[in-house]
Amino acid sequence: MMAEQRHRKTWLSRLARDVRGNTLAITAAAMVPLCGMIGGAVDGARLYLTKARLQHACDAGTLAGRKAMGGGQWSQNSGQPNTIARQFFAGNFVNGAYGSTGLSYAFSESAGKVTGTATVTVPMTLMKVLAVPDQTITVTCDAEMRLPNTDVMFVLDTTGSMDTADAGGGQTRLQALKVAVKCFYEIVAKLDTDANCATGTPSGGTSSQVQIRFGFVPYSTNVNVGRLLPTEYFADNWNYQTRVRSQLYGVFNRFRNNTLYNQGTMSGWTTQTTVTAANSSQCNSSVTVPSDIFTFIGITSWPTNEDDNGWRSYASYTRRTYQRTYDSGTKICSLQWAEQYVERIVQWDRATQSTANAVAFPAWEYRQASLNVSGLKAGAGVNWNNSVALPIGDNFTQLDANWDGCIEERPTVSQASYSPRPSGAYDLDLELVPNQGNINFLWGPALPQVIYPRKTNIYSNGGSYTLDTFTTFNQIFTGDQYTCAAEARKMTAWPNPDAFDNYVDSLVAGGNTYHDIGLLWGARLMWPTGMFAGENALTPQGGEIERHLILMTDGDPCTDRDNYQAYGMSWFDRRTTDPNSQPTDGCTTTGTLTEQVNARTDAICSMVKNKNITLWVVTFGSVANNTTQRMTACATSGRYFNATNATTLQQTFASIANQISQLRLTR
Repeated sequence: MMAEQRHRKTWLSRLARDVRGNTLAITAAAMVPLCGMIGGAVDGARLYLTKARLQHACDAGTLAGRKAMGGGQWSQNSGQPNTIARQFFAGNFVNGAYGSTGLSYAFSESAGKVTGTATVTVPMTLMKVLAVPDQTITVTCDAEMRLPNTDVMFVLDTTGSMDTADAGGGQTRLQALKVAVKCFYEIVAKLDTDANCATGTPSGGTSSQVQIRFGFVPYSTNVNVGRLLPTEYFADNWNYQTRVRSQLYGVFNRFRNNTLYNQGTMSGWTTQTTVTAANSSQCNSSVTVPSDIFTFIGITSWPTNEDDNGWRSYASYTRRTYQRTYDSGTKICSLQWAEQYVERIVQWDRATQSTANAVAFPAWEYRQASLNVSGLKAGAGVNWNNSVALPIGDNFTQLDANWDGCIEERPTVSQASYSPRPSGAYDLDLELVPNQGNINFLWGPALPQVIYPRKTNIYSNGGSYTLDTFTTFNQIFTGDQYTCAAEARKMTAWPNPDAFDNYVDSLVAGGNTYHDIGLLWGARLMWPTGMFAGENALTPQGGEIERHLILMTDGDPCTDRDNYQAYGMSWFDRRTTDPNSQPTDGCTTTGTLTEQVNARTDAICSMVKNKNITLWVVTFGSVANNTTQRMTACATSGRYFNATNATTLQQTFASIANQISQLRLTR
């Protein structure tokens, strides 16, 4: 037994010392880990390629599905967005690619965001040596319509023609516009308004990381922007076609046609004298009855008009009337009197101040005059009073002139072209920051109650306009046509769709069409430099902003010399036309006022586009060919549209909203 054990140890020792054939053994032993290393590289590469391609296909599907959905619904056109999403996925990942099996994928939508998932199984090859099972790969993806930081300014025509009921579906043009604007908001802000939009019902809003703002400038004859501006941007004194207190002089001449105008109740009779008379005949011969005596009290009202003979007014008197009575019983003959208050129409002859016995009449001098309007300012910032007391009230009282927020523009010049901007056209300078040191930099409040256009016949609507200054007691004719649009809104976020609805619903139609003033203030309120740079240059986080201005009008420019508008009374003030010539107006025909509106509109369009603001122009209904040409040139290239009815108007605004919305992949 001991010998056998010694023999076995000897053999093992020799075997341990024998190296012949070791290479084959070592190689055989290394094959298992070597297969694992090679298999890991091969199968790992397949897994990587499969996942990358699967992710790419998923991304392509969500992106295509969201684009197909546009501003509508996922279920539209029998689920076409989902069909397109699946088609794009299949075009980017072939079933069985890289030896995969069990492919499945699906897409869904919520609040405008399309989400996709895809799963595939990749069988292992060499990795099976290490007992690694087949690998399942799952990817997710999503795409949503996300705007960059965006400002959208609506410059909306709210002139009288927008109240025309020819938009289709029993709507006026303005009603159709309100729906189109609300549906635009639904697409861009992704919030539901009270409008019934063909694009569906959005929800969810936009990301808090994105700034989306909307502004409004409704316009017609003027724009309502005054209360958006600090009080220091307005002058304390402003020139108006108005009246100021003066004096006329006259001398009382006579009763006019001996006319008794008014009389009070006669007092009781008072006996003045008595005599004894044998009979009534003796009474009549012994007591003389004086004529009525009029004792002048004063002027009841100062003259209100005049004729070729002078001025007429009302004078008040005490009238004493006498009578004779006889009492046959007592034989007493009495002279009695009674009094009453009377008014008579009197005539005053013209006189000069130096004429003896002349009476000064308070009167009005009708002309352009400077009025102190600083009483509208309630303090620094945007603090305004609703009215200002001015010394031009009837009967020479204070007039509380109400201010609705419309403005008179900065000084300007009259030229055939405003490109480049003339140095004297301060109104067209969008970079200019106002200061009280220069009146040319400031605005004035539009106050229709103080306007008195002058006519050659001042006591009726007859006659013609005159630049003459005249002094008289009264002027019947006013004749100015004034319209102030709904209050504008600066660029602001509208996270509450109810507030957006309420504002849009507040728009009303009226007045003539002055495109230039609407476009001017639409540009000014979104301008990234100048007086609103602090609000408009960048987001609060310092982000860049894309800017879009949408001008919508239903017609050609329409001006009237009777309009009291942003440049005063056109016939009298002549701020935008030749001061030495009477301006002409027109809607279907072109006058000098309309030519100026067109020239100034063209210049503002160029300024907007040169500021890297995309200018969209939409005309609504039938407009003249020259208006179409001008508006096409006004718009950024390819951004002019014409809508013929309510349906196409909503489609047009939806198309603009979809073009403004830029699709971004979020995963």
